[in-house]
Amino acid sequence: MTVLDRIAIAIAGVLGATGVAAAAASSHAGAALLGPYSLIALTHAPALLALALAPLPRLFKAALAVIALGATVFCIDLGVRYLFGSPPVRMLAPIGGVSLVAGWLLVSFAGLSGIRR
Repeated sequence: MTVLDRIAIAIAGVLGATGVAAAAASSHAGAALLGPYSLIALTHAPALLALALAPLPRLFKAALAVIALGATVFCIDLGVRYLFGSPPVRMLAPIGGVSLVAGWLLVSFAGLSGIRR
């Protein structure tokens, strides 16, 4: 298991835990930012686990890194906005979102490429 795989598994755990907490808080507090947070966190945590634990070619591992970065950045932005009322860095959520889209497109490309390792 590589360092990237270990980091991605740790990120998946944090995203899973905070995603469940955000979903619960959103249902009780009605916080508009926590719904999207939980959606991104809870959909990407299992994907990160799958990509990290599977013996996949390097192109998939590149997609893993991009998706992990995108989900982390996106969720940090939403979490900080919820807690403090303003984003930590301007345009952080869109950067995270674009990274997520790019990572998933990279998964598609990796799947179509047929590269073995």
